[in-house]
Amino acid sequence: MSKCALVTGVTGQDGAYLSQLLLEKGYEVHGVIRRSSHRGVEDHRLRWLGVSGKVHLHDADLADLSSLLRTVHDVQPSEIYNLAAQSYVASSWRQPVLTANVTAVGVTNMLEAMRLGAPGARFYQASSSEMYGLIQEPIQSEKTPFYPRSPYAVAKLYGHWITVNYRESFGLHASSGILFNHESPLRGIEFVTRKVTHTVAAIKLGLTHELRLGNIDAKRDWGHAKDYVRAMWLMLQQDQPDDYVVATGVTTTVREMCKIAFSHAGLEMEKYLVIDPAFFRPAEVDVLLGDSRKARKSLGWEPKIDLDVMIREMVDADLERLRREAAI
Repeated sequence: MSKCALVTGVTGQDGAYLSQLLLEKGYEVHGVIRRSSHRGVEDHRLRWLGVSGKVHLHDADLADLSSLLRTVHDVQPSEIYNLAAQSYVASSWRQPVLTANVTAVGVTNMLEAMRLGAPGARFYQASSSEMYGLIQEPIQSEKTPFYPRSPYAVAKLYGHWITVNYRESFGLHASSGILFNHESPLRGIEFVTRKVTHTVAAIKLGLTHELRLGNIDAKRDWGHAKDYVRAMWLMLQQDQPDDYVVATGVTTTVREMCKIAFSHAGLEMEKYLVIDPAFFRPAEVDVLLGDSRKARKSLGWEPKIDLDVMIREMVDADLERLRREAAI
């Protein structure tokens, strides 16, 4: 029998790549989507990867336990991947209660639905490197203390620890992946890497004339989402649940990332980049650098796509999108 997976956040970047991976492995894939007025366009990432019609979609919401219970009962998944969240850090200051309800309490709702409806399933929680925040160690591992610096990070920390608690309290096979920044052509345009590649492509095509950013000296450990969803799957194939840092172990400034994008487009960054104080965060996370030795040793995982290749891929994809939209 083929395995059956239930994916929350299925229409997001990670959900789309994970769905593609699971389908390639012969899974029956079910996805949770929130009811919205944008029905018909929310699956554009699944369509980009050519898997839209192969994923069974269910109306449910992390903030509504009854809908999750019904979905788990109907699907009876062998694996549950909880990727849904209010995941934009900047918005979490403007919508802290929503972020808490979805990104924090929503994890409890999903775990409860699994505990009551499919206790034998295996559960993956999408934790985040943002939980490290004001870093307590120069390189962050599973044992590094957390110090969240945004409502989003605080909510993610709750989700992380409630997953540990359900694992220890009820014996659930529940694992967390502490994923460092991971990007792709499917990244939302509100995130800095995609904002950069989209704007660079627009400048190249003469559609805009500047890129406005905040703290370009912030450092991040960037990987490719396609590599990171492979780590998610590997975690649920282990006999015992656990928590794993997933990272490349290489940190790069936003400035250097921008240079890659501009260079690939044949543009001089200094002519177009504008530092705008409006984009500085109330509490900044200056450096993130992950130690993924545990994942590499225990899961046999390692990243395959480096930052240069990823950013060039993203610029090319945005050029393709904008040419198609503008008929250039």
